[in-house]
Amino acid sequence: MAHFDPNAKPFSHQWLNERLAIDTLKRVLSTEYWIPKNINFLWAMGMVLAATFGVLLISGIFLLMYYIPDTKLAFDSVNHTIMGEVGYGWLWRHMHAVAASLVFLIIYIHMFTGIYYGSYKRGRELIWLSGMLLFVSFSAEAFSGYMLPWGQMSYWAGMVITNLFSLGSLNLNGLVEWIRGDYVPGQAFLGRFFMLHVVLMPLIIMALIVLHFGTLRIPHVNNQDGEEIDFEAEAEKWKAGLRKESKVIPFNPVFLSKDTFVMGIYFILYFYLVFYHFEFAMDPVNFDPADPLKTPPHIYPEWYFLWSYEILRPFSKNAGLIAFGFAQVIFFLLPFLDRSPNVAPANRRGIFAIWFWLLLVDMVVLTIMGKVPPMGIYTKIGTVAAWTFIILWIALPFITKMEKPVRGQK
Repeated sequence: MAHFDPNAKPFSHQWLNERLAIDTLKRVLSTEYWIPKNINFLWAMGMVLAATFGVLLISGIFLLMYYIPDTKLAFDSVNHTIMGEVGYGWLWRHMHAVAASLVFLIIYIHMFTGIYYGSYKRGRELIWLSGMLLFVSFSAEAFSGYMLPWGQMSYWAGMVITNLFSLGSLNLNGLVEWIRGDYVPGQAFLGRFFMLHVVLMPLIIMALIVLHFGTLRIPHVNNQDGEEIDFEAEAEKWKAGLRKESKVIPFNPVFLSKDTFVMGIYFILYFYLVFYHFEFAMDPVNFDPADPLKTPPHIYPEWYFLWSYEILRPFSKNAGLIAFGFAQVIFFLLPFLDRSPNVAPANRRGIFAIWFWLLLVDMVVLTIMGKVPPMGIYTKIGTVAAWTFIILWIALPFITKMEKPVRGQK
């Protein structure tokens, strides 16, 4: 039986602690959650992501007050009611659109930081896998949200993407109709994606964020040198007052203050974009109402999906779907395809550094090519870039198997 002090004042620290164990929670999750000292500002991207997700939730709630999920009213509720009639409605929409775009920029920085420093290895596989599940969930959240303004690009992007579920020559048109709720995108389609965007996907994302932080608890955060740290021994040094000698710092308040500084700089950029360059997050084609009888000359997704979209385009129908599926799952397999025991920055891993930079440049090229019409030289560049992406991933196990141990690594 737990001990409760009858003299403790209701809602005092002691009263709450006896019932909620707040001191234990604070110690485990905050003041004695240890972070390596030797990390740079790129390790703040996780907190920046969490803060941006918070902005998306809050701005989304305000937009939800006036948005109408009806194919006849959705476009006007966004472009006239929210943008023109509701006080500061334009500000909430700009904040939501810019945050939805920036969140993917931060995700990609976070992903490539993890790849560069090998943060998916040595017991950190579940950190990577839970992070990839978050990436997929954010993608589903973004795609479902893109449908809601019910503009031309919303409608036709929904048409193209759901058509992928027919799986080419398998002609699973029944599955496509089941997803849409109709033969073509209509009221059932909009209602389903509205539910996904405002209820199901946010709940899944919040659960995965908790899981992602949970997977960090035992293997701990990696560091920029790939150094294997005895966290218990180093934590004892910190608690004994040997702060200069210790290789770790507590999450709160030391590391959190560093995160807060990075977030401050990030939000200066964020609000600059919200007020002065919000148009980059809003496709001009989507300011025309959805018209099932008028196909846009060039259909493309938002910038953060362009690289995988471009992998689909250069190939025939079935081969393109296989290549697209390959691109969606291959990042999940990274911890198992990298056969090197080295946990070190890419610049110390020989040919892996070349592999890393080729992959990064190739994905930038794919993103650019995905935006332009598939014609002339663009088609050739896109084809080369798509094949390069596939070959790089096939080559990864072989080049990492041959990798020599980095000095200082066991």
